[in-house]
This record gives sequence, C-alpha cells and structure tokens, in this order.
Amino acid sequence: MINLTMHPASPDQLSAGVINLDEGLEGVKRALQFETPPSSEEITARAEFIASAAVGYKSAMIGGALWLMAPLAAELRARDIEPLFAFSQRESVETVGADGAVTKTNVFRHVGFVPAVVL
Repeated sequence: MINLTMHPASPDQLSAGVINLDEGLEGVKRALQFETPPSSEEITARAEFIASAAVGYKSAMIGGALWLMAPLAAELRARDIEPLFAFSQRESVETVGADGAVTKTNVFRHVGFVPAVVL
C-alpha cells in the first residue's frame, strides 16, 4: 500500500504494510497542497496525477483536502487500486507539571483502514 498523504506513515502503519513516498515522488506531495481555492478542472488534474503515482500498487492510503478525496478515490479505483483511509483511535493523556499545570496531549493510535466509498 502506497502512502498518498502529506505525512509519513506511523510505525504502526508501516508495520501494516504502508510504504512512504520516496523522494522521487515529491510532486505528489506538492499536488496535495493548495494555496488558493481550486477549480474543478484543477482538482481533476491533480487527482489524475496523484493516482498515476500509485500504479503498480494494489492499494493506497489517502487523506487530505476533502474536495480532493472523492475524485482521487475514483481515479484510483479506475486504475484498480483500492483507496483506503487510515483509522486511528485517539487517546487523551493528561500530565500534571511541577507547577500544577495540566497538559493534555492527544495520541493517535493506528488501528486499521477504512475503504473510500466511491458512488
């Protein structure tokens, strides 16, 4: 499974078979970033470009801008690549410092994948 997100896969995701993008695929990461609101044509072009980077893989972990995910999932399916979203459980950890201040930290634990539904 290729990682088509902006973030490196967690150790748990790597153990589940996710492969991070190598440096030759930096264009994919750029294609996931938007500086201005995109047109529908730009969304389609970027989805096609990103999906083309996953050719040769059976599945792809996706995530990012909501308006890109459905077109990207459709492009991946058109290439017989299963689009999947990571599913994490959030664990809240509170620690009390020496001064009595409470710090709350959210820890995300990868527990599986959810298929992207393409209508």
